[in-house]
Amino acid sequence: MGFLKPEHEDLKRLTRHFTNKEVVPIADALDREEAEIPTPLLEKMAEMGFFGLLVPKDYGGLGLDTLSLCVVTEELARGWLSVGSVIARNVLCGHILYKAGTEEQRRRFLPGMATGMRQTASAGTEPEAGSDASNIKTTGRRRDGHYVVNGSKMFCTFANQAHVLFTYVRTSAEKKAGGISLFLIEKEPGEQFAPPHLTGTRIRTVGYHGMNTYALFFDGLEVPEGNLVGGVEGRGFKQLMHGYEVARIQFAFRCIGLAQAAYEAALAYSQQRVQFGKPIATFQAVRFKLADMATEIEAARQLGYLAAEKFDRGERADVEAGMAKLFASEMAHRQCWNAVQIHGGYGYTREYSVNRYWRDSGLLPIGEGTSEIQREIIARRILQER
Repeated sequence: MGFLKPEHEDLKRLTRHFTNKEVVPIADALDREEAEIPTPLLEKMAEMGFFGLLVPKDYGGLGLDTLSLCVVTEELARGWLSVGSVIARNVLCGHILYKAGTEEQRRRFLPGMATGMRQTASAGTEPEAGSDASNIKTTGRRRDGHYVVNGSKMFCTFANQAHVLFTYVRTSAEKKAGGISLFLIEKEPGEQFAPPHLTGTRIRTVGYHGMNTYALFFDGLEVPEGNLVGGVEGRGFKQLMHGYEVARIQFAFRCIGLAQAAYEAALAYSQQRVQFGKPIATFQAVRFKLADMATEIEAARQLGYLAAEKFDRGERADVEAGMAKLFASEMAHRQCWNAVQIHGGYGYTREYSVNRYWRDSGLLPIGEGTSEIQREIIARRILQER
């Protein structure tokens, strides 16, 4: 029996139609300009309910399962990796807030996040806290009904467009992980942030355009006590860890969507490109590449579905999520390069979409936990070390 039900297949077809109509025609041009995802497109995505897929209906979302998130993510990422990624912020931050926030925080923030009227970004990574997520140095000190935040964050994608920054800070020095708390830092969208207490500097990247990435600097920024997620200090690291399973499953399907786009482009090109009097798809070197691409993409997809179904059953799925992210990210990085090779010299130009896929794929074995971190997670579990 397959993992997808008829309603998942319907959602997949609906999202593919949306992507082909709204995303594919503009993605290459916007990538070449290093432009952001246009606001009208974000608004259309909001109308489709993409930002509130996992948010329960009581809070304004669609209340769907993780398999639904998988099929939507794959189809959006097939059109443009950034579009498949932009929904992750509200989906994943919303998941954490629903699981860990107070009822007042849920009522105040989730409806806007579910409808896309309130965009979010996650501010966790720091210069010395990347893979070592518990090594956060940014501090939050309680004072007169507020927390005063000082420090810096790195690689905060979509920070300029966000209304709320889900920000992990150290509120206690007692324990490395136990001293971390999660704050909802509210701001107005825009490049100015909230100077002088909150400023941002854009970090330029070779690919993954559509959403800009920033270094953030906090200098005495006051955050109301009511914006401490869950209302209790020291729970931030556990809240972050709880979100990792669904985050890595969703990331895996960003990878699968990108790889699927590269495969479809390579397949079409191989049937059109003629060398030595016949299409290059007739040559074994090319057709074997296509066979490997199709096989590995489907293997990644089924592994991702397995992780999502287990997560939806309420079971622990950290190993399966790590496996899906590890396999899908390295597979997509490899297959996007194969697509470039099949295109030959044309693949190295920005006139063909495969060049965008290849540049975007460089992020995949790094983002949302490096391949090395995924292997460590998997190894600890299979060796029964935790």
